[in-house]
Amino acid sequence: MRRTVVGTAGYGANAIALAQQYEHILFEDVHRDVLYLFPRTPSGILDIGAGSGRDAAALARLGHRVVALEPTLELRREGQRIHATSPIEWVDDALPCLSAMRARRERFDLILLTAVWMHLEVAERAIAMHAIAELLAPGASVIMSLRHGPIPHGRRMFDVSADETLELGRASGLVGRYIGQRKDTQGRDWVSWSVIALQMG
Repeated sequence: MRRTVVGTAGYGANAIALAQQYEHILFEDVHRDVLYLFPRTPSGILDIGAGSGRDAAALARLGHRVVALEPTLELRREGQRIHATSPIEWVDDALPCLSAMRARRERFDLILLTAVWMHLEVAERAIAMHAIAELLAPGASVIMSLRHGPIPHGRRMFDVSADETLELGRASGLVGRYIGQRKDTQGRDWVSWSVIALQMG
């Protein structure tokens, strides 16, 4: 029986178009403000909500071992097709609990949540932050972006503040390393982003 993940509403039916949209945005543009925080040597990276695999593939090209977690079947299949030659491990799992990943008892040097966190409601965010912290190696980082702006039709999103996110991180043993704002990489004037980096103490 197919699992339903509430926060992914609207993504499966538009997977091909969304994947094309994601792939036309450069990894370096999305993460330009925090690239200096990414590991410089080959490391274990978990990309939560990997979408088309754009970031996962870019990181794999740099020599990292990348696990791409994508709960939307259609997006995951499209990412596997687009990046068929990339040594990415694709996993079907979902926030807030990340049950499959936590069962593996792995620890990662970096966890990415690009345009993902705003799909979780307040109670889910607290659960998710604890789950993420459990997957971090000592000294490892979480880098996430929070979307601000009108909610597209058919999507489930919440306007999440950077302050709340930092506080949730502190409650899970994470300290803030970076907080900033950036414009939308797709040129939408009505959308902006907060970029946050947290580190396991």
